[in-house]
Amino acid sequence: MISITSAVINNYEAVLKKREIPVVHYADFKKWLRYYHDFCVKYAESTGKYESVRLFLEKLKEKKQTEVQLQQAAHAISLYFEMQKQVKVKEEFFNRQPSDQNPMPPYPPQPALHQRKSQYTVAGYQEKSDSQEWDDVLAKLAGEIKVRHYSRNTLKTYALWSRQFQRFLKNKPPQELTTADVKEYLTYLAVKGKVAASTQNQAFNSLLFLFRHALKRDFGELRDVPRAKKSLYIPMVLSMPEIDAILKQLSSPFNLFVKILFGCGLRLFEGLQIRVGDFNFDAGKLLVHGKGKKDRTVPIPETILEELKMQLMKIGELHDRDLAAGYDGVFMDDDIEKKYPKAPKEFMYQWFFPQQSLTVAEETGQRRRYHLHESQIQGALYHAVRRAKIPKKVTAHTFRHSFATHLLQANYDIRTIQTLLGHSSLKTTMIYTHCVPVRTVKEPRSPLDF
Repeated sequence: MISITSAVINNYEAVLKKREIPVVHYADFKKWLRYYHDFCVKYAESTGKYESVRLFLEKLKEKKQTEVQLQQAAHAISLYFEMQKQVKVKEEFFNRQPSDQNPMPPYPPQPALHQRKSQYTVAGYQEKSDSQEWDDVLAKLAGEIKVRHYSRNTLKTYALWSRQFQRFLKNKPPQELTTADVKEYLTYLAVKGKVAASTQNQAFNSLLFLFRHALKRDFGELRDVPRAKKSLYIPMVLSMPEIDAILKQLSSPFNLFVKILFGCGLRLFEGLQIRVGDFNFDAGKLLVHGKGKKDRTVPIPETILEELKMQLMKIGELHDRDLAAGYDGVFMDDDIEKKYPKAPKEFMYQWFFPQQSLTVAEETGQRRRYHLHESQIQGALYHAVRRAKIPKKVTAHTFRHSFATHLLQANYDIRTIQTLLGHSSLKTTMIYTHCVPVRTVKEPRSPLDF
């Protein structure tokens, strides 16, 4: 059994005391921590944090540990992650022997908790540069994007391209920018950078928005700019046996989350944004909050109705426990909480996939529950695909591609699929026609002869 340094034990006990863990349970909590790190060294040293915790709890189940013991073990580990965030331990965690050739690095720290003061806090535009003029322009760009209620990813992308444009021009004053500067930069991306067509178009759109809305200037015409060659993109799709194999390797709640992605054709962020109130079981419809604030409804898969209702019950119990413990309930976007002061306590606004961690976030006051983060989904899916031995590049978006392709194979109308996917243009949906075999007769016939 790996021993733990006294410095870490002292810091851990301080966290236990702060969280008002009864002293009689200290020994059990420290025992679970030792077991967990011993398990990581033996079996899961190369996996991510969340995956290692899941594997550890599964190992405890194999050892016939009770449900109470499993909950206590999960709580003990979550408090250790909290300690890592609060305390910078200078000593090495493990007392390893000098003969060890590959000493284990410090365990990965807990990721930064979500700050919900604004949905744009992670966009990166706040970082300062050597030019105050450019910083002011980026602030204006952020303001224009917020006014239009664009997503945080849009703000992050536009801000990053604007910063790269700034560095390319070596802090040239924004007031002196010309169309020639843009042409030179786009030419550089295509010729020197050899970027993909979609990347160059993304840079073009970012600079177009910068000129029109942040600088309040005409963008001008761009002629003779080399454009990156656009290739035909054919999405990767999965067969039903492959999807079933992946689902078998996923534990709760990731298993149900992927079923919803495939069964409803959702984007990753759309699945993460599902609230309890978005389900209409009577009508069999799920309300989806899509790109550009465009809502749509999709059918709820009948095969997972019972699983969805069980998840709903679990969230309800979790919500009641949080309220009983003095936590406010759920988060609302932007300033909706000010408009509806009672809304944060309503169950209908609760995330359908709340984070399983028991960590309490001090920075956010009394609310502690967060929805699953995309990194958790991607990490769980990464390991599940490899355990299922699927030799394909599979991401969360692959299940959306598979949804559309399977509907095409079932002879659904392309317009119907466009509506279910939430595509503004039919051209976007038509890409899936390349994923299914074409069935045509050899000789064309007149419709009169049908």
